Amino acid sequence: MKRLFAGLAASLLIWAQPATAQSILRDAETEAMFNDMSRPLILAAGLSPNNVRVVLINDDSINAFTAGGQTIYVNSGLIQAADNANQVQGVIAHELGHVADGHVVLIDAGARPAMGISILSMVLGIAAIAAGAPEAGAGILSAGTTAAEGKFLAFSRVQESTADATGAKFLRESGISGKGMLSFFKKLANEEYAYGLKNIDPFAQSHPLSGERIANLTADVTSSPFYNAKPDLALDDRFKRVKAKLLGYVADPKTTLNVYPEQDQSVYAHYARAYAWHKAGYPEKADAEAAALLKADPHDPYFLEIQGQILLEAGKPRQALAPLREATDLSRNAPLIATTFGHALIATEDRANYPEAIKVLRQAVARDDDNPFAWYQLGTAYDASGDQPRALLATAEQASLTGDHRTAAYSARGAMQGLPPNSVDWIRAQDIALSAQNEMDDNPKKYKKRR
Repeated sequence: MKRLFAGLAASLLIWAQPATAQSILRDAETEAMFNDMSRPLILAAGLSPNNVRVVLINDDSINAFTAGGQTIYVNSGLIQAADNANQVQGVIAHELGHVADGHVVLIDAGARPAMGISILSMVLGIAAIAAGAPEAGAGILSAGTTAAEGKFLAFSRVQESTADATGAKFLRESGISGKGMLSFFKKLANEEYAYGLKNIDPFAQSHPLSGERIANLTADVTSSPFYNAKPDLALDDRFKRVKAKLLGYVADPKTTLNVYPEQDQSVYAHYARAYAWHKAGYPEKADAEAAALLKADPHDPYFLEIQGQILLEAGKPRQALAPLREATDLSRNAPLIATTFGHALIATEDRANYPEAIKVLRQAVARDDDNPFAWYQLGTAYDASGDQPRALLATAEQASLTGDHRTAAYSARGAMQGLPPNSVDWIRAQDIALSAQNEMDDNPKKYKKRR
């Protein structure tokens, strides 16, 4: 009986929690675009742009979600499906509706009635089985599970409709057209029609069908004084660049070359093909595409970044230094670009470059300390320079971010032994050691001593 209850409870948790196991994609240009396109919406929601993050997930499904806090996750598949920046803004506005309305916090309110139905059906089903009616008991259990799921999904659909309305409000209050929101729902509706509406049970969905969402939103969105506002052409250009570059990074090269064939000489096509050719093992073609980008704009930091990254990954770190150094300077030391530059400096294996690598990487982690790769590179630079205490501290930082609390505690304690007592770095190492040890003490089974 206890096992059955646990199974029912777990099923409810599965409905309530979005999948967050996909890998996160980080790119300086993409994150800058997300920050700029979401800022007015975040302010309209009464939130601080410093606290809200829009994070790109490597997942080809057309989806976006929030899993608590003030972080919005956008799948790479949604970026590829969107036609313009305004459509993405509509999606972000909807997700901000979830955040502002506290929907993740309220998830228990939807799960509780469903859980009650599950428990009641479990009790009645087991009673029927005990009374000698196993088939009836199994039927009661199955019906109860279906009813509980339906109860929760109905709650979810109400939340989604509320987030649509709240998102439309944020678009209006920030002076942004809601055309993108409606057109993206129409795109989803076309997908539903292609699948066949007869094959879709509207009551078995966590979201209302797109046609229903369009009907509910149209009057509100079209009445906005900003509905016919001219699109932000500069933002659209940035979106098309990001979309093209993203495809080059995540898609199979054949797919990228099919979408952006070689006869297409637009900047977007060069951007997509540069990394696609690099992944496919055609270095001359990859270099030619990067050169075409820089011919269009010799001082674009993101064009310089991709040229440097391709050279670095092709085993040419010395050649990568000049474009990456310029990209770092022109981007005002954007942490992700600076991290790649620091990596290139280390990869030269020239001791003369290590001090600059340490300086660049320290600045990068000071502005963005949530980057395990940057901490790894900084640790490598310290180790190569003979500074073992700070190498251990950087390792502790990296391990703490990746959830390796055993390594974090061990490395932090080692760092403390070699750092000046009560210095800034020593205090940071102590904080990591204490935090990691507390985590292990709170979860003794997970971190039991190895024998």
